[in-house]
Amino acid sequence: MSIADHLIEEVRARADLVEIISEVTPLKRSGRTFRGACPLHGGEGPNFSVDPNRNIFHCFTCGEGGDLFSFPMKHFGLGFLDAVRWVAARVGVEIPEEDQGRGAEDPHAPLHQANAFAAEWFRARLLDPEIGLEARGYLEGRGITAEASERFGIGWAPAGWSGLSEAAAAHGLSRELLLGLGLLKAPTKGGREPYDAFRGRVVFPIVNQGGRVVAFGGRVIGSVEAHVPKYLNSPESPVYHKGGLLYGLRWSRGPIRKGGTALVVEGYMDYLSLASNGIESAVAPLGTALTQEQAELLARYASRVILLYDSDTAGLKATFRAGDELLRAGVEVLVATLPDGEDPDSLVRRGGSPLLSRYLDDAVDVLERKIQILERRNFFATIAGKRRAVDALLPTVRATADEVLRGLYVDRIAGRTGVPAETVAREVEADGQGRGQEPGRSTRPAGRHRPERSRTLPIERLQVPRLGAERNVIMLLLRDEQWLERAAERLSPADFHDPLYREIYVELLHRHAEGSHEHVAGLLEALEGTAAERAQELLSDPEGSDLAHPDRFFEDNLQRIAERNVGQRLDAINRELETADSVRQQELLGEYRQLRTTMQGPGLGRKMSPPGMVERSDGPA
Repeated sequence: MSIADHLIEEVRARADLVEIISEVTPLKRSGRTFRGACPLHGGEGPNFSVDPNRNIFHCFTCGEGGDLFSFPMKHFGLGFLDAVRWVAARVGVEIPEEDQGRGAEDPHAPLHQANAFAAEWFRARLLDPEIGLEARGYLEGRGITAEASERFGIGWAPAGWSGLSEAAAAHGLSRELLLGLGLLKAPTKGGREPYDAFRGRVVFPIVNQGGRVVAFGGRVIGSVEAHVPKYLNSPESPVYHKGGLLYGLRWSRGPIRKGGTALVVEGYMDYLSLASNGIESAVAPLGTALTQEQAELLARYASRVILLYDSDTAGLKATFRAGDELLRAGVEVLVATLPDGEDPDSLVRRGGSPLLSRYLDDAVDVLERKIQILERRNFFATIAGKRRAVDALLPTVRATADEVLRGLYVDRIAGRTGVPAETVAREVEADGQGRGQEPGRSTRPAGRHRPERSRTLPIERLQVPRLGAERNVIMLLLRDEQWLERAAERLSPADFHDPLYREIYVELLHRHAEGSHEHVAGLLEALEGTAAERAQELLSDPEGSDLAHPDRFFEDNLQRIAERNVGQRLDAINRELETADSVRQQELLGEYRQLRTTMQGPGLGRKMSPPGMVERSDGPA
């Protein structure tokens, strides 16, 4: 039985080799690679190297090496397809049990082909000696080197109304396809044909983590009417979700991981200008405020983020919104204050990377930046002003997932305003009814909304791999039998996707049912081969004995497994509804309502969509 190529590519794009291998052997950064003991031959020295930029591993003692899928093949003795499934279970990609595609074809292949064709067409127009002359001059004037232009696939959309559409038609691409991708626009008045959406614009291809072009951004370079936007972006499509991608991350993730720090800038030109000046650790949102999904994606690669937005009112608003989302993702957030009227692009064009570095070196914590602005506006001079200052600072404290950092923030606010720290802490923990409620945020109690739940996680929660809820539950069950009855009430063996964790869980249940008191020693004797090794590794992991709040840690991981499993079934129902007959649809809708009740019950806070629009549950367990 085969696995569709597009699913394999999706698994490869989502997976992080360092995270995958860290599940079986501890890794530490060593220059541009990560080093640890080899899990393949049982070595003890740091002779096992993982290169995150090239996504490969190699042991200098036993000589074994390979890529993302060859690691589980070599370590667990799996075949290729089982290895793909093993990795997929860790990154939230559902692999069907049966090959329903019968051709393993990508259902979105026509969309990818159309985007690839458009990218090549735009690129050819830029390189044309005559057609692209003005655009090349513009890029050169903005400091975008020819090397950067080639690397990032920058193109040019001439001012004509039908250049792309005619070329696409000659290539066999339909108008409907181009309209769906936003490459063509339908006329608002009758009597005209669909016309090219990008005209008279430098074009920036947007690529996903797998390297495929999924959308475009375009910037005008000449004078236009007032109602014409400076930037134009592709609409969302089946292959493009702008809130889930970051411009430049495909190219910058290696340097970001190496340095541990990411720079977030506002747009394409800022990113390209920095890249042209040798600053390769930046990313940019895609024409919208930074989303929680983007923040969590960036947190996979960076432990610290410096925000480089404009210092005007709109820029400060975007800065603090982005800062809160990044704090929820467990990232340290700093803010670089740029001179009035300057942005990263203008700074590096004026003084190169050394000038920008001066402002990066002076970056301050995001809460401290808020305090600076409030001080400048004289908020701390009066009692009423201090009250308003506390209200303005509370959303950032509430967004912080790190309990230690939250405590430091509370103390900083108390010290600056004179309000007792205990009072500030009570305001922070308010359920949304207090004055400090963040505008636009849900007023549901903590635990019923994902961002709110993340505020109360202990700091240890941030130190474990994002993809290891099954691992975390088994780690606690091995250490203390008291958790087992609670787990047995809510988890069946089938809820574990990893076969080794499932085997360990089944054996724990059997021994508990038999009344065995040899919780650990007897278990290790009963398990065989890799399962016994995995159990021993979890028992020796110091993380399990250093948890400050084990109850919350346990409940959070149980909930992540349950949400994932129910969410995946909801996705399957949503897909089946599209082709089911009326009788089957009624059965599916009945199951849907039952699952909806489950997901909205205590302990499972999930916003529900109506059938046909079931939200995807891509969050890994």
